[in-house]
Amino acid sequence: MAVDVTMAAGESRYAYVRLAASLTLMTMGTVGMYAIVVALKPIALEFGASRSSASLAYAATMVGFGLGGIMMGRWSDRVGVMWPCLAGTVFLALGFLLAAQATALWQLYIAQGLLIGLLGNAAVFAPLVADTTLWFHRRRGIAVAIVASGNYLAGVVWPPIVQYYIDASDWRATYTGIGIFCLLAMPPLCLILRRRPVAVLAMDAGETVAATRPLSLAPNGLQGLLCVAGVACCVAMAVPQVHIVAYASDLGLTAQRGAEMLALMLATGIVSRLVFGWISDSIGGLSTLLVGSSLQALTLFLFMFVDTLTGLYLMSALFGLSQGGIVPSYAIIVRRYLPPGQTGWRVAMVLSMTLLGMALGGWLAGLLYDLTGSYRLAFINAVAFNVLNMVIAGILLRRSRQEL
Repeated sequence: MAVDVTMAAGESRYAYVRLAASLTLMTMGTVGMYAIVVALKPIALEFGASRSSASLAYAATMVGFGLGGIMMGRWSDRVGVMWPCLAGTVFLALGFLLAAQATALWQLYIAQGLLIGLLGNAAVFAPLVADTTLWFHRRRGIAVAIVASGNYLAGVVWPPIVQYYIDASDWRATYTGIGIFCLLAMPPLCLILRRRPVAVLAMDAGETVAATRPLSLAPNGLQGLLCVAGVACCVAMAVPQVHIVAYASDLGLTAQRGAEMLALMLATGIVSRLVFGWISDSIGGLSTLLVGSSLQALTLFLFMFVDTLTGLYLMSALFGLSQGGIVPSYAIIVRRYLPPGQTGWRVAMVLSMTLLGMALGGWLAGLLYDLTGSYRLAFINAVAFNVLNMVIAGILLRRSRQEL
């Protein structure tokens, strides 16, 4: 039995103000997952490290990001999202400031994984997505797509800025500037999120009932399948997102061109998220997941055959258009089939698995590059993981149609 709660407040004006604040916070607060991508090659050169060793800084960020999301999601279920966001802001800024002082790679790993990922980025991703599902009913799909676009908007805004300042000075000065900016700009936005959603308050008053066997599965069984799907889709997704800057430079293009490709990929990803969010309000989260996953598999396959400047710009745009709707669909599925009072930690759990998938995928691609001197095998591995995601999405969609 699916669970849904029509909120007494509906889609109020405050809900939209809150949506705007959440979008802005996520755009600022997920800088950590992109700054390290742009700084990957300069860091590797400075420390005399291999590509895979430098990629571990990204992997540490994403592992921390993922695990921290679960913790922050549970905290937000109890107290709302304002306090996790405020705490995350402080730790994020501290992480950038300490990373800029690192004298060894292990110090960078700790700053990126613990402070930027676990305690920083994690506070402004899954909790905000989960919270948004509780403030919207009729336009839930597009609302979730908008707020989830924040981490893609961060990918549009931050890489060119980070690359510019790295070229003008170095990665350490750039990291210091990012830390100071976040500490000054983010706290006022956090204060807007003080109120708690009606759906959760109703749950606290005993006015909601829990789902029994969503899609003929135990709730934790459905949760588990979504987690596996999340890992699989993002192992695949990580290959172009994490390595496009390095891939472009390997082909003889400038790092700035690679940063522009990443920005283009994420800009079209925003368009994709909004379009898929609008579509999901009509066809549901499961159908959206399957469509997006299928398109991502196709573009990953085509990526292997492109090595020109124009071709890479084109594939970056197509990849963004294909996969933008995948991750937000998990939040819509969780909110549709599982209890609203558990939305924070359940959405955080699934989204955390997508982040762990990004960490694993980014590291695997670097390892396969070190072993082969090419990204071809990394793309083949990405397609294989993507097929696993498609299989899970297809199974769940068939079960949903059998219940009709």
